[in-house]
Amino acid sequence: MTTEQQLPEGWEYAPFNMFFNVVSISDKKISQKEYLDNGKYPVIDQGNLFIGGYSNDESLILKISSPVIVFGDHTKCFKYVSFPFVAGADGIKVLEPKNGIYPKYAYYYCLSIDLTDRGYSRHFAFLKKCQFLIVPLETQQAIVNKIESLFAEIDAGIDSLKTAAQQIQQYRQSLLKNAFNGELTKEWRSKHADTLPSANELLAQIQTAREQHHAQQLADCQTAVSQWEQNGKEGKKPSKPKAPTQAVKFEENFADLPRGWFNFSLDTLAEISGGLTKNAKRGSFKEKVPYLRVANVYANELKLDEIATIGIQENEKARTLLQTNDLLIVEGNGSIEQIGRVAIWNNTINPCYHQNHLIKARCYPFVLPKFALYFLISPMGRERIINVASSTTGLHTLSLTKVANLIIPVCSLAEQTQIVAILESKLTACDQLAAELSKQLKQAALLKQAVLKAAFSGELRE
Repeated sequence: MTTEQQLPEGWEYAPFNMFFNVVSISDKKISQKEYLDNGKYPVIDQGNLFIGGYSNDESLILKISSPVIVFGDHTKCFKYVSFPFVAGADGIKVLEPKNGIYPKYAYYYCLSIDLTDRGYSRHFAFLKKCQFLIVPLETQQAIVNKIESLFAEIDAGIDSLKTAAQQIQQYRQSLLKNAFNGELTKEWRSKHADTLPSANELLAQIQTAREQHHAQQLADCQTAVSQWEQNGKEGKKPSKPKAPTQAVKFEENFADLPRGWFNFSLDTLAEISGGLTKNAKRGSFKEKVPYLRVANVYANELKLDEIATIGIQENEKARTLLQTNDLLIVEGNGSIEQIGRVAIWNNTINPCYHQNHLIKARCYPFVLPKFALYFLISPMGRERIINVASSTTGLHTLSLTKVANLIIPVCSLAEQTQIVAILESKLTACDQLAAELSKQLKQAALLKQAVLKAAFSGELRE
């Protein structure tokens, strides 16, 4: 901030009480639980939304003769309010600019103040200790005009950036849609028409992959039994894996599939299993291991900053241990937008296990895990997840059975490889562009602060 020695002639700093009157609202406040979604009178509180809710209680209206500044004591949020309103009860101060102080000038000056952030503590005491710049009234108007002109240019740029970000998201969805309706590899299929598998050939390849996976399971089981015997047969004996059933193509055609593509249930293509159920007795188990929770799994993203541990028994390990490329599907019972979000395990933490609210799908060798992942986050995949998650009770939930019965379109391994390679390349480019747009949006917000700093140092008077 400019020092007093550098101030232009006629400019001076003054204490808070020469800049604002504090409007009493002690008898005209409404608690958040009393907010209405719609009503006659807007409620202004300290939240990020300009209007927090509504009230129909006329006796609570704060009638103002000129615009005021509403300050969030906890949030440090400033709001310029030029109409009668009801005050939110939790932590706001209503500030009325003194005579000779243009309200919008007061508002923008408040925005320029860098208040120390004390979390959800109160900040009004610190605001009252600040010095406020008083300039001639005509200069105040000129400063406001210049700020709003520059802010309008910045906002136009921000709108363009947000539009570009939306277009990137639309392009992502278009890519994923075309990946599973055949458009993305249409040219590739025309060049390899003679090698596209028939339904029977695809079934045979899938069955071979399932049998290979089962053979490995048997070998792992024999190792586990030997270890169990060496440990004095403590706990349950590892169970022998079930032999795979015959792979069956799903006859109903959910969508017009390209040549060489066929629908299968997910449990035909992957081993589906649940995780560890959290309960009080696990606290007494001797061995504690890291495990993934719903909070760690998002749409094609793992958040591993906070990893919890859980008690585990030896006979639970083989079933719930995560391996590289396992798909993790959120069972959930909440919002339809979040249910069934899926990510792929990258073995960042080894060993690591998973809770029962994460359903694990371990793809057989014939199916690329990323191919299955991209389908499940595609528009077609999301639609199928939502359809099976819906219920007559209004709750949205998945289960092992529902996930196992999800219908997945599958093509040859060669075409899967092409699809994954194209998606990886194009989606990575989208990620990079989205990151750059996010960076520019943050810079635009900083640019507004630079405008305010210049305005109140005498650099924007023209």
